[in-house]
Amino acid sequence: MTTPTTAGAAAEARPKPPQPPEPIEFDLTSEERLALAEQNGLTRMGVRPPLWSYIRDVIRHWQFIRVLGASTAYSKNQNNYLGQLWAVLNPFLNAIIYVVIFGLVLGASRGVANTVAFIVMGTFMFRFIDTSVHGGARSIASKSSLLRNLHFPRAVMPISEVYSQLATLIPALGVMVVMVLLSGFIPAYEPVRVTWWWTLFPLAIVLLWIFNMGLAFIVARVTAATPDMDNIISFVLRLAMFASGAIFPITRFVDKLPPSAEWFGMVMEYQPGHVYLYLGRSMIMQEKTIPPDLTMWYWGIGWAIFTFALGFIVFWRGEEKYGRD
Repeated sequence: MTTPTTAGAAAEARPKPPQPPEPIEFDLTSEERLALAEQNGLTRMGVRPPLWSYIRDVIRHWQFIRVLGASTAYSKNQNNYLGQLWAVLNPFLNAIIYVVIFGLVLGASRGVANTVAFIVMGTFMFRFIDTSVHGGARSIASKSSLLRNLHFPRAVMPISEVYSQLATLIPALGVMVVMVLLSGFIPAYEPVRVTWWWTLFPLAIVLLWIFNMGLAFIVARVTAATPDMDNIISFVLRLAMFASGAIFPITRFVDKLPPSAEWFGMVMEYQPGHVYLYLGRSMIMQEKTIPPDLTMWYWGIGWAIFTFALGFIVFWRGEEKYGRD
């Protein structure tokens, strides 16, 4: 039989449960807490960083951009029977339709020596603009879960989208070149020959890529704030395709303008869509009506730098709003 004295001794010998530590009181001001956080490398979440810090952070994530862009390009056609072949078939079939309707039936490209090559290059190159803008517009909404779970500069998303379109464009350009060369065997069309000018064609594509990234930044910011704008972009791009001269030469209509509307002709001639199509065609086609023009190169470089810088700043200013419901 256990006596009260024995029970009390056993209770004292039993270990006591651990007690929570006493709270430590920090009598710090807001400025002192901010300085302590900066001293330990902590940064505030959901706040737009300084522009130069943001640029350095984006550059540090280049490997992530490259991998994300390549995986996005690969996943687009992964579930189709023809797989990645659609990356080439889509622009090829698109070009064939425009060649038949506008080139052969309607004769919309009269005034150039090789209508087929003219339309093929226009549709292939403008498709790069079209898909880049659409990809940029959906880059935030389509990756909302990734934005909520990982901390990285949001500019990574539109850049990776345009990178994925570039990865898709490269094999398509090979098909474009073959179609342009074969068009010379069609009766009544002048042949296209390979010259040293072709070596400058990749530079035109690089400038177009930089320009497209600027557009992607702008539409990403706009659609993140107003999702309905994604539906309007398709109509704007359709109008831009015809205004850029993808199907018919701009000069065919500009030359008919009265002297009082010469300013409008200059706007149409030096607007970015027409500039980049002109650069590509002048390097590949050796078309007499589209000769190599140094002025067009100046405009191409200027549009690329201006649009990229403007788009990057516009997108950066909304950094703290992306990925939030």
